[in-house]
Amino acid sequence: MSTAGIHLEAPTVTVTPLTRNQVRGFWASWGGWTLDGMDSFIYALVLVPSLRELLPRSGIAAMKGNVGYYGGLLFALFLCGWGLAFLWGPVGDKFGRVRTLMLTIVWYSVFTFLSALVANVWQLAVLRLLAGIGIGGEWAMGGTFVAEEWPEDRRRAGAGYMHTGYYVGVFLAAMANFLIGSKFGWRAMFAVGGLPALLLAWVRHGVTEPACWKQKEGVVRTWKIWQPFATLFSSAMRRRTILNSLFMLASICGLWAGTVYVPAAVTALAEASGRTGPLAAQIASRATMLVSFATILGCLAMPWLAERLGRRGALGFFFALMAAFIALTFGKVFYLGAPALPWFFVCLFFLGFGGANFAVYTLWLPEQYPTECRASAFAFSTSFARFGGAAITFLVGAGVQRYGSLGIPVALTAIAFAIGLLLIPFGAETRGRPLPA
Repeated sequence: MSTAGIHLEAPTVTVTPLTRNQVRGFWASWGGWTLDGMDSFIYALVLVPSLRELLPRSGIAAMKGNVGYYGGLLFALFLCGWGLAFLWGPVGDKFGRVRTLMLTIVWYSVFTFLSALVANVWQLAVLRLLAGIGIGGEWAMGGTFVAEEWPEDRRRAGAGYMHTGYYVGVFLAAMANFLIGSKFGWRAMFAVGGLPALLLAWVRHGVTEPACWKQKEGVVRTWKIWQPFATLFSSAMRRRTILNSLFMLASICGLWAGTVYVPAAVTALAEASGRTGPLAAQIASRATMLVSFATILGCLAMPWLAERLGRRGALGFFFALMAAFIALTFGKVFYLGAPALPWFFVCLFFLGFGGANFAVYTLWLPEQYPTECRASAFAFSTSFARFGGAAITFLVGAGVQRYGSLGIPVALTAIAFAIGLLLIPFGAETRGRPLPA
């Protein structure tokens, strides 16, 4: 049969337009997560100068080994606080995602601001513990809101966009350290961390709860506060909850026990090459900006990878990248001597791109659980594993004290990603499935 005169047109792909609530709610979640990232990374940037001042005031010599040891201890306490953030999950399931989102933002803003006023290292430790509780809860609430509120055909992209916020925040923290911290000191940086509270009025007026949560509001309001956790560990969901927590443990060990030491490592390399004081702080800020920029690129690539490789395949890709480059960057390049700094920066790009493994959870976790326990599942999986991460972080700090160097102790955290790669095939693949009701 002749096909002359017949014009074949490619099918038109339509994208569901976003409503005002979807747009405004996304920016509220993204903004909270951005300032969350800024807040959580401020301490990494001011680790060295703050402890050099506070340790002597606490009766402890500010030697390199002690800075590493107590720095690891404070990171571990911060992670314990983030671990306690799993308690926000049942609050979000029972009282709503938006209300709980506001509570988490004001919580971490207040305690970060108060960190600017501390007189010794123990006061800073307590405030970092308390700030961690709020910072951990924001991700769970914001990620759950975007997953439930955005239309199905745009939900995958929404997860990737949402997670860029954290690393934009890291970038902003580095910018603030470059412009403010290097000139006015570490206390000014913590004062800047109080800014997220300004989001509250904007979030409170104009963002409503997702429709799927409203449909079940009458049911979840009657639940006991612990009931969502019981659902997570029912026979139908126990395996995936445990596996998701183990995946997160691998990610946390690599980030908080490993790449979070990037500013301190770059500061050490800069000082070894003769660039000290404000110049070393500015170089460390540039390194952090590079890592955050690369991670943003990884977050934008995540939806494409998750569709082509599946959720498990995308996580496996990022895990493999992190395992290889943590070992190379800190186990080899860090010890190259004078030529180390430029090669260290090259490796940081790939470390940053691999850091987008966290964006996979923003997409994957909501797809595995129903509405009535979704926020609890997100909060538990992304927070509870941080208790294990706190122990690993403390061990890394102790290793730094023993070796007198960041390199080998941080390089060993690559093992966590290698173990994660072995567990990924057992995870639940959700590619092509709609969000559970």
